[in-house]
Amino acid sequence: MQRLRVKSRDFDYDVVAGRGAWSAFRRFPQAGYSSIFVLTERQLWQRWRTAFLKASGLASPYEIVVPSGEESKSIRMAERVAAALLKKGADRRSLLIAFGGGVIGDLGGFVASTYMRGIDYIQAPTTVVAQVDSAIGGKTAVNVGEMKNLIGTFAPPRLVLADPVVLKTLPMRTFLSGFYEVIKHAIISGPSLFSLMEKVAGRMRPGGDRMLDRLLVRAAAVKVDIVNRDEHEADLRRLLNLGHTFGHALEEVTAYRRFLHGEAVGWGLLCAAQLGVLLKMLDKEEAERISVLIRRVGPLPTIRDLSPAKIKKLLPRDKKALAGQIHWVVPEKIGKVRIVRDVPMDLAVEALRSVQRSEVRG
Repeated sequence: MQRLRVKSRDFDYDVVAGRGAWSAFRRFPQAGYSSIFVLTERQLWQRWRTAFLKASGLASPYEIVVPSGEESKSIRMAERVAAALLKKGADRRSLLIAFGGGVIGDLGGFVASTYMRGIDYIQAPTTVVAQVDSAIGGKTAVNVGEMKNLIGTFAPPRLVLADPVVLKTLPMRTFLSGFYEVIKHAIISGPSLFSLMEKVAGRMRPGGDRMLDRLLVRAAAVKVDIVNRDEHEADLRRLLNLGHTFGHALEEVTAYRRFLHGEAVGWGLLCAAQLGVLLKMLDKEEAERISVLIRRVGPLPTIRDLSPAKIKKLLPRDKKALAGQIHWVVPEKIGKVRIVRDVPMDLAVEALRSVQRSEVRG
């Protein structure tokens, strides 16, 4: 178990990562809250309720359960959760614990940041993506129609409890999909984390081992470091969008039914690396090393049948675009990425086509 300190503009907070992290809640100042609520999903909570309450020392919190899946990340569901809080007597001194993956974390953070103009909340992430990325940094959001994260806030949690014990009951596909975000962090961070990921890739299983735990802590540390230097995404934090411009377009063109988010990011990283090669920024051997690692994590849903023309139309809808101009995050080498503007759209499409052709070649 390791404590990583996040220095927020509003207050500092800890990301407690590693086995035993839930027990850190015992030292959290609970007495100052009038009531404590847990927002979660039914099946997840049924499996982990007893273990979480025992480890955290939390006794009889109010429970609010929402359906699993991306559909719960909506304004309508946020309204339902806020109404449930009100009905159960939540006031401005209540505490909300978001116990779940990215959907629960984003929804819970958004509701907490807006309920009665803001109450405190804690992130207890239960997926790989959430533990190394989405639960850290205070970005909250809900979707509107097909646009992901269109309405949201910057609202840091009071604490993040990232215990890998909860990962052992994840479906294999969900578990593996999170490691494409770990690869993203490794490309940004440098050879040390990338090499560790190469050692672990191909033998990752829910439950894992000490090396896997160490990998997750180090990946979380990358996010913490970037957030500490650019909490509100003025510049540096945009580097975390690596793979996401292509990835979000792939999710949208398939109506969010084909890919888990991490899988879309995996394809997005392959496209971003190929774009780096086409821009003569990234060496082909380095791009191949990235490609081999991504493909070693596990099989990705196919993109060979997707229309590049349709994806081309969706790319400018990236939330990081300003005045219609995409801010591409492109790797120059493992350990160095750069934000690039003025990339010809046809070149981005050619990067996508190249990755599609490489899938066909297998």
